[in-house]
Amino acid sequence: MPSSVSPFGNLYAYKLYTLPTAKRLFGSYSFRRKPTIKHHTNVQKMLEILSQNGPLTTWGMAKVNFQNDVSGIRTKEKEYRRLLKGRKDRGKHSPGVLDVGLVVVEGKSYNRGPSDIYRLSLPGILYCIEVLDLTHKEIDTMARHHATVLPWIFGRWEYLKSVIGNDVYRIKTLAGGTFLDNIQVTKMSKFPIFELLTYLSIKYQENYEYIDEKDLADQISCWFYTHLLIPAKPQERSSVENNKLKKILSGDKDLKTWYYGFVKEAIKFYDDRFKTIKKLEKI
Repeated sequence: MPSSVSPFGNLYAYKLYTLPTAKRLFGSYSFRRKPTIKHHTNVQKMLEILSQNGPLTTWGMAKVNFQNDVSGIRTKEKEYRRLLKGRKDRGKHSPGVLDVGLVVVEGKSYNRGPSDIYRLSLPGILYCIEVLDLTHKEIDTMARHHATVLPWIFGRWEYLKSVIGNDVYRIKTLAGGTFLDNIQVTKMSKFPIFELLTYLSIKYQENYEYIDEKDLADQISCWFYTHLLIPAKPQERSSVENNKLKKILSGDKDLKTWYYGFVKEAIKFYDDRFKTIKKLEKI
């Protein structure tokens, strides 16, 4: 499970900075959908490799393309290093994928001498879901390779699919930055979705620039399960969504304990705020 301080911030930072920056530098639509500039295509293909294979060295990434073609692997490896770390042209530094925070260093490999092992960060995972036009099967594969990075969601992916089916792919909504600060959710359900999502933003508001990756995973996961209370279709009753979340939690005691720990935190927060407001009556 990730625990290091990461070069990115909370979900609000992802929506306002990381995602727009990544789209500007690396593309706002998939190379699969229509032709794009070469740099965007190269970065997206590299991210696609990491999404479908998990942590790899640059040599490992290149081998996915060229197998046993040593010359091709070496050429591609150099390209991946430039994409990851950026490059300097005429005294200017072009940000790499590491600079933007879509990829992090996972550790070291000593198979071919000391080499960094790279993997998608949590913002990198969300960017891939938002931009790369991954199929459901490809998202399933990505979840399997990143189960320890997002344990409450990807670590339970097959279980979630067995309970709520394709509703697991509602994580695409989060990847696009929707409902992170949208007051309209107050009208979408009788459940306190607005209150829970507002508290979720407040809880991590000090982490706009830097956040522990475990905390970001928790923020993403709390959003994901709370979002299940929003009807997937306008004609659906909110009680239908409540049943989905209830089924998930009733079948996983650890998940239920974790999620209701978040709910209890929110209750305490609003209780304390209510007591503060009540003080106005004594003025």
